[in-house]
Amino acid sequence: MLAFVLQISAWLDGGHIFLFAFFMLMIWLLWLFRITLASHYRPWQSNHQPTTSVIVPVVDEPVDLFRSVLSKILEQKPTEVIVVINGPRNQELEKVCADLGVRWAWTEIAGKRNALQVGIGLASGEIAVLVDSDTLWTTHTLRELVKPFRDPRVGGVTTRQRIMDPDRSLLTRWADWLENVRNEYSMPAMSVLGTVGCLPGRTIAFRREILENCMGQFLRDEFLGVRLEVSDDRALTNYTLMAGYKTVYQSTSLVYTDAPTQLRKMAKQQYRWARGSQYNTLRMLPWMLRHAPVLALFYVTDIIIPFVLMGSLVSWAVVIATGARAWLYDAVPLLPSGGWQAVALILVLAGVMTTASLCIRFGRHFAHRPDDLLYLPLFMLINGFVLIPVRALGFLRMAHNAGWGTRAGGFDGERRFNPQLAIPYLLGGAMLTASIMIGV
Repeated sequence: MLAFVLQISAWLDGGHIFLFAFFMLMIWLLWLFRITLASHYRPWQSNHQPTTSVIVPVVDEPVDLFRSVLSKILEQKPTEVIVVINGPRNQELEKVCADLGVRWAWTEIAGKRNALQVGIGLASGEIAVLVDSDTLWTTHTLRELVKPFRDPRVGGVTTRQRIMDPDRSLLTRWADWLENVRNEYSMPAMSVLGTVGCLPGRTIAFRREILENCMGQFLRDEFLGVRLEVSDDRALTNYTLMAGYKTVYQSTSLVYTDAPTQLRKMAKQQYRWARGSQYNTLRMLPWMLRHAPVLALFYVTDIIIPFVLMGSLVSWAVVIATGARAWLYDAVPLLPSGGWQAVALILVLAGVMTTASLCIRFGRHFAHRPDDLLYLPLFMLINGFVLIPVRALGFLRMAHNAGWGTRAGGFDGERRFNPQLAIPYLLGGAMLTASIMIGV
């Protein structure tokens, strides 16, 4: 943020042009555009009562948690509930289903996509509600979730998602911050346009015929020479949009889900999401450019930002080591004439200004949870040293088809030679090189 301000000042004072400054200006303008869209968001209010089939794929959840998940679903009286146990037989989960009177099926084929196919094949409701096996519903989750389907143009709906007991650890608090930032900005902005690019899979609803029509593609489609098992929710959202339907967010339908408390497991989860999301962005990009250009802008920017930030850090290191463009920092007030004191002051100012910019950009979250302001420096460290590198790595390795990585007994990936896996490495290398060249 400091470099951006100094470069804008140098441009206004002396006409010096910095591409990095224009990129950062675009990011702020995009934020203004997103918050303007979000300000027009309103949840659906009119009641709607379609028949509903709740489908819960499961591998290895703790028994008590799984019982609680099903009990909360049954309280809301959907037309039917179907549990699909995939992978190794799990008699404990089967017993939970039997005790609660829930219909269940078992498939020896590990993987959520196959489990969803089995569940949808058994479903009869107009609306198929797909629920992760560790997601807890709140009062009226289902009633609120189906309201947007009153509009026949709506094909998919997602919920407002928060983390259970976020005060357990720093990581759960950080995860809840990320979820609420998405709830307050990205989801309502995309929903206003009717193009939520990914309906997050903790609890999502689709018109059942959409899922039936796309199931063949869902199980077989490849891109970059690979079919990813992960990111099933993004894939189903893609098919819904391509079928001509709207995908929307219903903020009044609230669910809670768990989050990793161990750094290694959290990083693996974020890596899986990064691979799947960016894989689907490139896969959907031609369609988005033709039919949803704003959505394309949002997602392409999300891909570019980690590479730009890493390139900027490299550029900063070059400036510190060589003194190149040191004149740019002459505008910093009270800057010592040289040495590590000057470097330390610049780094402190950069940290303070970055923190201030985050307070502005995520003010809606801090209005709900002002205590998180105290954690913001720690959140920045997690973002900078974990999330950003993981997102970049996820882009580079999107054509590697690994397993879920966080669930024992789940899909374990494939091992085959794929010459197209070099494409993301080439694109990522080009973005990083360009970012270093346009940096400070």
